[in-house]
Amino acid sequence: MEKELFLENSYQTSCETFIEEINENKVVLNQTVFYPSGGGQPFDTGILKQGNNEFKVIKVKREQSKIIHYLEDATNLSIGEVTAQIDWDRRYRFMRYHTLLHVIAGHLYNKFGALATSNEIYEDNRARIDIKFEEEIPEDYFTVMEKEIQDIIEENHLISTRSLPREEVEKIPGSIKTVINLLPKSIQTIRLVEISELDEQACGGTHVKSTNEIGSFSFTKVKNKGRNGKRIEVILKD
Repeated sequence: MEKELFLENSYQTSCETFIEEINENKVVLNQTVFYPSGGGQPFDTGILKQGNNEFKVIKVKREQSKIIHYLEDATNLSIGEVTAQIDWDRRYRFMRYHTLLHVIAGHLYNKFGALATSNEIYEDNRARIDIKFEEEIPEDYFTVMEKEIQDIIEENHLISTRSLPREEVEKIPGSIKTVINLLPKSIQTIRLVEISELDEQACGGTHVKSTNEIGSFSFTKVKNKGRNGKRIEVILKD
């Protein structure tokens, strides 16, 4: 299995790697900085460089336990050494959004015992998170909540990761903010993302190093999603 460098360092933008497979426009590398779609976070785009040639990576997916890099055109690409480089602006925006969604989920879990049921980061600079509350929440609270979240961001909580056996994670109170059955039984080592003094939950995505990197944001819409459920849509302001 290829080494997933994005899990070790979300800020690494390139790496020297080796092409192990080429199937038409699909490429498998022995290690990669490219994040595949997953957990509500979109894939990275970027380029592969081989000699004097550059090949545009337009999509990255996990297929049958392999990370597949889809190229716009793989003509003249060959098995061998290559440099992989991501579009950093795109990745960093997704990192900020992903951490913002964790802050929202952690705050609402701590305050109401609410659980995040799903989330999604969109490519057109917006994101949403679906929350299930234990009881009905007054509509006017969400105006107050926006300021609560912004205050938390500005407190500059640090973000860190660790990986533990699944059985240990299941014993940590509040470490799984979604239903753990959503994680396949085949996953026996779980990566946890911690926002200091606020939240820790299972996640395989990329995040910023501290909450102040998120910057300013706003709620664009809050709508009902079933009984005691809310969909919160957000946008970064810069």
